[in-house]
Amino acid sequence: MTTERILEIFKEILTIPRESGHEELIIAYLQNWAKEHNLECKTDEAGNVLITKEASAGYENAPTVVLQSHSDMVCEKNAGVQHDFAKDPIIAVEENGWLIAKDTTLGADCGIGIAAQLAALEDDSLAHGKIEALFTTSEETGLTGAKSLKPGFITGNLLINLDSEDEGELFIGCAGGVDTTAEFKYMTVPATDEFIKCEFKFFGGQGGHSGDDIDKHRANAVKILSRFLYRVYYKHNIELYEIDGGNKRNAIAREAYAVIGFQKRDKNSIMKIFNNLLAEIKEEYKYSDKDIDGTAGEVGILDVKSGKKMGTPKKAIDPTTAASLVYSLYCAPHGVLAMSQDIPGLVETSTNLASVKMMPKNIIRVGTSQRSSVNSCRFSAAEQVEACFALAGAVVKHNDEYPGWQPKLDSPLLEVSKAAYKRLFNTDPVVRAIHAGLECGLFLDIYPNLDMISFGPTLRGVHAPGERLELASLDKFRKLLEEILINLK
Repeated sequence: MTTERILEIFKEILTIPRESGHEELIIAYLQNWAKEHNLECKTDEAGNVLITKEASAGYENAPTVVLQSHSDMVCEKNAGVQHDFAKDPIIAVEENGWLIAKDTTLGADCGIGIAAQLAALEDDSLAHGKIEALFTTSEETGLTGAKSLKPGFITGNLLINLDSEDEGELFIGCAGGVDTTAEFKYMTVPATDEFIKCEFKFFGGQGGHSGDDIDKHRANAVKILSRFLYRVYYKHNIELYEIDGGNKRNAIAREAYAVIGFQKRDKNSIMKIFNNLLAEIKEEYKYSDKDIDGTAGEVGILDVKSGKKMGTPKKAIDPTTAASLVYSLYCAPHGVLAMSQDIPGLVETSTNLASVKMMPKNIIRVGTSQRSSVNSCRFSAAEQVEACFALAGAVVKHNDEYPGWQPKLDSPLLEVSKAAYKRLFNTDPVVRAIHAGLECGLFLDIYPNLDMISFGPTLRGVHAPGERLELASLDKFRKLLEEILINLK
């Protein structure tokens, strides 16, 4: 296989909608691809696809290798960008050695893994043992496909996960995770006619992956918004009409806004609070989020004839719930909670305040996720978040829990991979665990004899618009994958 061919396949994948939970078209693409290449293909009830290619001549006795990636992607776009992930292709450009999607996520996580699997399968000149190419569904929203695997779906005892994002590093462990969701039930009250209605918005954060980037001091727009609202609530009588921020539970919130009302005499004070906070965050995040910004302005359209503003909010969230929401959002933890005592530089435990959304039936939903390589600490972090929101009167639930992947330092597959990297590039790879979640821990629950590693090309800005793939690293990734397959004989 060639690097150019991997890119060709990846660019095909960019035209196929594959948001988590809506992988029908990418599943059909994989099935049709297998049919066109006369390869065995099967699909389970969860939409997991397995394409099998028999061993090359001379490799009949080599162990079966499972190449694995997930078929879905995180779909994020910048505010104001007209892009429908259900039908529009991802627009990517090459700049300065990177392939970039400037206004949306690129989906190289894990589309580049899919492309590498298909390129390996179609290359009849590549020497290898039997390959089982596994494509799992809905990894980004709860690892649904991996959880649904049944014994016997794969037969190989060696698995190479292609979902990592740092070339030159071999991953042999990852954190486990759990999502914690809080829901506030509110009543509506009439909005005060005399109040000024204003929207306050924070945007321009870099965002990023809530596992890989949680230790990079990146701005969380939901936390910033709650910081502003807390200061306003503390000093003034205000009404809360709308609030929205963040999106996916595994992405750091880049944008958030609220529409509030207040007395005219308080306008100068509230604007001063906003401007002071804006200056603070620009200073605090001048290195990690240089484009962080905010806007404030009255809402509604002025009717020339009547002189009244039309389209302004008519209903407000009841004061008790509004205050409980603001206070709990501000005190809710976000970021690194503990560093590993075993592996220098590795985040052990973290939590991500991912989103706040107004839902139907007068529900406000707050989404969070917790990660840790220590199970007890993961559950403790989730309990801490639960306590914060339960104290504020919310109904709290935990879901989409998944186990960590404990490192296996004596892994034969790891030794082959380390030796392959050394031969190719005359340097040793970094062997480490990752704070982000991978499906490998779940695979071990079903296939306890699996020997696994994970590696990939260098990706940056994953789970945020501007996500990019380093092309030079893609070439090294391809060479390493080939070298490992050749030497597993």
